[in-house]
Amino acid sequence: MIVKLAAIFFSMILVNNYVLVKFYGICPFLGVSKKLDSSLGMSGAVIFVMFMATAVTFPLQIFVLDPADLGYLQTIVFILVIAVLVQFIEIFLKKYMVSLYNALGVYLPLITTNCCVLAVTILVVDDYGADVATLGFAAAYIESLVCAVGSGVGFMLAMCLFSGVRTRVEACDPPEPFKGLPITLVSAAITSPYFMGFGGIVENIFNVTL
Repeated sequence: MIVKLAAIFFSMILVNNYVLVKFYGICPFLGVSKKLDSSLGMSGAVIFVMFMATAVTFPLQIFVLDPADLGYLQTIVFILVIAVLVQFIEIFLKKYMVSLYNALGVYLPLITTNCCVLAVTILVVDDYGADVATLGFAAAYIESLVCAVGSGVGFMLAMCLFSGVRTRVEACDPPEPFKGLPITLVSAAITSPYFMGFGGIVENIFNVTL
């Protein structure tokens, strides 16, 4: 069980990175990755929201939406849960961490509409919801939470790495047409294939099939 959980965790960080492999959450990825401290702050908030949202939405889907045949409300319900959690974080940061709150600016409430967070909650249900019948709810629930945390850590890794890339890029003098957002997008495109190179490495290290 522990080996499988470790494989799930590292797979979400390296092989199935939501930002650099699946290209979810590009808005905060490009908007907040200019500085390392703001990248870490945003990533910490995203990890918390991913974990708590999955902790709430997974049993909500299994025990409420599916039995009541209300699966078509999944997206609306999940967004409402995420919005409540983001509002809680915003209130907390505004009161206790004002500098980080000001650094994140408009990108903090945008976590609500961050497709990366919503994608994690939905895909976790799709991937591990079927395991409830075979493994039991507790085991499938733990796997879903590990997957959510791994996805958040993968988001943090992508943010921090790209923060260093952008620091180097901004210190250079690219051609005039590439200055600003174009060179940022080119840098992200060059960074992305490195993560794709991790394909299969986790399964071979832990000798499991995900």
